[in-house]
Amino acid sequence: MLTLPNFLTLARIVAVPAFLIFLTGGHYAAALALFLLAGITDAIDGALARALNSKSAVGASLDPLADKLLVVSSFLSLTWYGVLPVWLFILVATRDVVILAGYLALYFFAKPMEVAPSGISKVNTFFGMLTIGFALLTLARPELPMTAFNQALWYVTAGTTTLSGLHYVYTGLLWVQGYGTETK
Repeated sequence: MLTLPNFLTLARIVAVPAFLIFLTGGHYAAALALFLLAGITDAIDGALARALNSKSAVGASLDPLADKLLVVSSFLSLTWYGVLPVWLFILVATRDVVILAGYLALYFFAKPMEVAPSGISKVNTFFGMLTIGFALLTLARPELPMTAFNQALWYVTAGTTTLSGLHYVYTGLLWVQGYGTETK
């Protein structure tokens, strides 16, 4: 059954191509508005799932997928346009690849882990979204003096990305120590 929170999550996934079309077409204000709407629905769908007691396995899988699609495609596009530094995109993408590779290794060679975002990962997602939002604002309103603020956000996002990635690696290693000898 399609619940309201899952519908909002699916709407975020469907919004990603529209967001990218706006962004690549130079419609920066529209891209920013859609990005903000996606961020708001991200907060709302989780709150609704808890309030309506309609948490689901589908929602638990789709929500991080929607976040990743939006964040990674935004970082890639904004890096391509020179608004975000290449080193930050490489760091963000590397973290996600390491997490995915670690999860797949555990899934196929040990006991699969339950997928749940850590506290530092939630902080990282917040700063990643903030970085993207202000980069989009810089494109939409180039007259605003945002350079120093944007650069500060880059370093905060780099720090939370690094900490989050290390936390997931550490958690995965602990999982292997506890369950590495069991097979599926």
